[in-house]
Amino acid sequence: MIRAIFLDRDGVINKTVGKNHLPPKTYKDVVLTNGIKELLSYLKSEGYLIFCVTNQPDVSRGTQTIKNVKKINDYLWAILPITDFAVCYHSDQDNCICRKPKDGLIRNLSKQYDIDLSQSYVVGDRWRDIEAGQNAGCKTVFINYKYNEKQPNNPDFVVGKVKDIINIFQKGKKCL
Repeated sequence: MIRAIFLDRDGVINKTVGKNHLPPKTYKDVVLTNGIKELLSYLKSEGYLIFCVTNQPDVSRGTQTIKNVKKINDYLWAILPITDFAVCYHSDQDNCICRKPKDGLIRNLSKQYDIDLSQSYVVGDRWRDIEAGQNAGCKTVFINYKYNEKQPNNPDFVVGKVKDIINIFQKGKKCL
């Protein structure tokens, strides 16, 4: 049984930019969220595969390039224990199966790596992340930054910041 953690990128792995919570434009703009290095190191030591699943619709909209998105992901890959990245470059209008809240990114990775989704988690800071995790049959962890937008329905866990996520896994381990 292979377990995995599927993390959103912007807002979970790295901080968003500005009051509109936008993704960084280049890898030079990337600032890791507080506690992400420790969280990923712990999860890796517990045997989880770690994936980044991210919507990057600015590529479809023409305000970002695939090259810059890949450079950001390569930078994160170099400094964090991430197994793989899955990226959707589409906008809602493209109606693709990979754009969260659909679960295409997660399901494709689960097939590729033989992951047991019922023993896996999706971590996100937006309703789309949580709904994608629920659609895939994963447990969900919502980081509630109190954005002024639609909120997710019934995530399994809610935290206020990334560094609090480790407590979910440490407490769960003590209960076993």
